[in-house]
Amino acid sequence: MGSPTPVLSVRGLTVSFASAQRERILAVDGVSLQLHAGESVGLVGESGSGKTTVARAIAGLLTPDSGKIELDGTSLTRRSRSDRRAIQLVFQDPFASLNPRRRIRGVLRELLHVHGLASDPEIEARCVELMSLVGLPAAALDRRPAAFSGGQRQRIAIARAIAVEPRLIVADEPVSALDVSVGATILALFDRLRSELDLGLLLISHNLAAVAAICDRVAVMYLGRVVEEGPRAAVFDDPRHPYTRALLDAAPRLRPEPSEGPRIRDEAPPAGARPSGCAFHDRCPRAEEICRRESPELRAVDGQPQRAAACHFSNEPHTGGRAR
Repeated sequence: MGSPTPVLSVRGLTVSFASAQRERILAVDGVSLQLHAGESVGLVGESGSGKTTVARAIAGLLTPDSGKIELDGTSLTRRSRSDRRAIQLVFQDPFASLNPRRRIRGVLRELLHVHGLASDPEIEARCVELMSLVGLPAAALDRRPAAFSGGQRQRIAIARAIAVEPRLIVADEPVSALDVSVGATILALFDRLRSELDLGLLLISHNLAAVAAICDRVAVMYLGRVVEEGPRAAVFDDPRHPYTRALLDAAPRLRPEPSEGPRIRDEAPPAGARPSGCAFHDRCPRAEEICRRESPELRAVDGQPQRAAACHFSNEPHTGGRAR
């Protein structure tokens, strides 16, 4: 799918923050991802797994400690205006990201003018077209954000993102604040625009049902690291990391009959208290002595290069169970 060169390539991304005690807390530890034009990838995990930090680093909102982020094969170490335009972030709360005093027409017109994407005679027609693309009437251009529902505001946020003709949209929990039915329509909108505009879409979510609805591939994060990745159907039908299996068991729409295996224990520790060895071993029902001693590498599952898991037992039959 897409061109041979990925739209987005992330290699060895590491991000840390200073704690109140001025110690460095490792939030993201060596994450690598790839995404092609027209492809959608879901980045999932519990709160505190580091997925939003990855999204913000990709979007240029924070500077990583190390690693490479490339757009169409070009490093984003120093981002030009066109680089910033090419990666657009859609936030969880669209109301907070929209200026409450400005009418939608003014927001869109300014974007188009500043980036030279339409001449003055063309700007109005382009604004109307953007409203149409996200399923809103032209009359919406004359209103301010407070006049819209949550779902409509998210449509406006999406219109603002696609107005600058990006190559990649990073959507950070875009439907978590919406009703289920409204969220489903927003996910369908993302999916349609990804296809029609040949965009890359990185969906950051703890909602596995949302990821299952529109993503081609999935990467699962735990305590700052990717612990499993691969095509959505393969990962969801045959998870090879116990943490992935636990997430699927907790998603009733994906697994109506939870697996009969033992459940994971407690909650994830904070990033600054990552256990030695496999970071998941103190919660894992499958853990053995090797898990306490050695951190497993992210490696191919059953010799399939498109699938990988960071578990010492990822190639054993039925390690992950099966999501129904």
